[in-house]
Amino acid sequence: MLVSISHLFLQHYWWGIISLLASLLVFLLFVQGGQTLIYTLGKSDTERTMIVNSLGRKWEFTFTTLVTFGGALFASFPLFYATSFGGAYWVWMAILFCFIIQAVAYEFRSKPNNFLGKRTYEIFLFINGAFGTFLLGTVVATFFTGSQFSVNEYNLSRWETPYRGLEAVLNIQNLALGFSVFFLARVLGLLYIMNSIEDANILERSKKHLLYNAIPFLVLFLFFVIRLLFVEGFAIDPETKEVFMEPNKYLHNFLQMPLNTIIFLVGVILVLWGIGSTILKGTTKGIWYSGSGTILTIFSMFILVGFNNTSFYPSTFDLQSSLTIENASSSFYTLKAMLIVSFLVPFVVVYIWYAWKSISKIKITEAEMEKETHSY
Repeated sequence: MLVSISHLFLQHYWWGIISLLASLLVFLLFVQGGQTLIYTLGKSDTERTMIVNSLGRKWEFTFTTLVTFGGALFASFPLFYATSFGGAYWVWMAILFCFIIQAVAYEFRSKPNNFLGKRTYEIFLFINGAFGTFLLGTVVATFFTGSQFSVNEYNLSRWETPYRGLEAVLNIQNLALGFSVFFLARVLGLLYIMNSIEDANILERSKKHLLYNAIPFLVLFLFFVIRLLFVEGFAIDPETKEVFMEPNKYLHNFLQMPLNTIIFLVGVILVLWGIGSTILKGTTKGIWYSGSGTILTIFSMFILVGFNNTSFYPSTFDLQSSLTIENASSSFYTLKAMLIVSFLVPFVVVYIWYAWKSISKIKITEAEMEKETHSY
């Protein structure tokens, strides 16, 4: 069976895997979002410890998924990895720094003789939550808006600005998605905290701040999506493989890939349902609706930018240097070998589900914190 599989099929298959990993990563950013709310929701040292421990149970899932996402990109689309990670290294180094200090914070916050004090590490967690989410959203936005790089005939890439990726923050579309991801992470963080902590005061504060964060998220996300539908997109001629600017390209992609559009709409509805049911009905299960909706929405957006003859990493410096799932992928034999390895993914997902369920079996309470032998 594997012999008859084409290179083009494998390229689409692996972009689908990348899209799935990206969507899982954005969902797991609820940890980062919750970290920005430690002092907003926790008014005492005990309440802050409860919040940190609730998030600390899951922070490694986010970190591992980020590493897996980067590794999968390197293996399946090495030219993107070399171009973006090697060219826009200031923005990627900033993201890496944000996640390094997160690991340090969870490791040392509650250590005996902590000479820096808990507050220092809580500031580290806030930096990771605020800048990590914003920068990741801004980088993903460049998949739609483009970056300034060139690639020669030997596949050697060159970044054409001295700011090495930081120039992305000068684009309003990039900023909209960056802040949208930031507020989405906070929304998911609030929903997760409401589901995992049993404390009336934290629950009440979380419900109030859910509305405060949901409104800017919805406004920014709608601005990004509506603007995306009416701008020129980076299309590929299926015959010549030349990249050209097509008016309303992403609108056309929505119309020409109806299944993906349905996935997108279902995802958006689930996100809204999770938020609405929490605010109006007081349920604590909103994280599962909004979390599932986030996964579907982000997955569909990555499919939108990679499929249907679209450049997933366009160059505004030189259109023909733009990267596509065809010209940026690994060889046929590499992708075929990786296809076999990818069959292990369902087992990994089952393991994550089992570990998540075991860790979350008991909700965080003040009494549990007093008995807990391992505290973040």
